[in-house]
Amino acid sequence: MDWKLLGLTFVTVFVSELGDKSQLAAIALGGSSKSARAVFLGASAALVLACFLGAWLGGGVGQLFPERWVKAIAATGFATVGVRLLLSSPEPATEANPK
Repeated sequence: MDWKLLGLTFVTVFVSELGDKSQLAAIALGGSSKSARAVFLGASAALVLACFLGAWLGGGVGQLFPERWVKAIAATGFATVGVRLLLSSPEPATEANPK
């Protein structure tokens, strides 16, 4: 097993999930239910499944296309999302348009 890749993957996913909407949903469900264990197990199973599908599909895409193409497509996708977020600034709140 590649321990360096395992550690990098753990840190990347852990940091990216902090404060994510899935964590906020788990907090809300945990606070409104009587079984925090059930919320933990459900959220954990969902994250494991989502990561499994991502790794599995990523492995398949990696076999179909050269690594350079996959990285270029991912970079283009992230850049597009970033530019769209920057350009879609919310309207400032005014007295006629309170938010």
